Amino acid sequence: MIRVAVADDQAVVRMGLRALIEREGDLECVGEAADGAQALRLLRDTRPDVLLLDIRMPGMDGVETLRAIAADPGLSGTRIVVVTTFAVDEYVFAALQAGASGFVLKDSAPDELVSAIRVVAAGEALLSPSITRKVIGMFGRHAGAEPVAGVETLTPRERELVAWVATGRSNEEIARELVISPDTVRTHVSRAMVKLHARDRAQLVVFAMRAGLALPT
Repeated sequence: MIRVAVADDQAVVRMGLRALIEREGDLECVGEAADGAQALRLLRDTRPDVLLLDIRMPGMDGVETLRAIAADPGLSGTRIVVVTTFAVDEYVFAALQAGASGFVLKDSAPDELVSAIRVVAAGEALLSPSITRKVIGMFGRHAGAEPVAGVETLTPRERELVAWVATGRSNEEIARELVISPDTVRTHVSRAMVKLHARDRAQLVVFAMRAGLALPT
């Protein structure tokens, strides 16, 4: 059973997400929060596997909440999916830096939202190519390269594949672009994640952008 918490300042959105979660046999909604402070209390009380988090809330917003979660070792087991009405805005890259594992839009199909919960609960990142490419377009060109621990240990192939990951493409798409097998891509990406101490694919995108490894868009 995947235990899910919901944090959104709109009661109707929380109600809809709870109903969506509770209709699935393998999902359980363990609670709701209307703002970031409530969300932190809820997480500490229930320790869910996944938190669906609105990025724009009054008081402590989604980014501040993410940072508070990241600063609490006791909450490291909860994965965060940002649920937003905005495909990309000034909050998205900050949310990635703060520890979000993925993004879904509030107007996504119900099956997509449910799939997002399962994907993130399984330890994967959920970054659509469209969102990732827009983030790079908005922020990547304006941020100079900065030191990222472990980058110097990457092989040339690993550096190349980390840059491809930062385009938002899947392993299969990268494999087709480079005419190599998906297993080869997966192996090099996994090794790069270990060397960079990246929690997941979302964090790998952040590291790639910070280190100046992202491909031009």
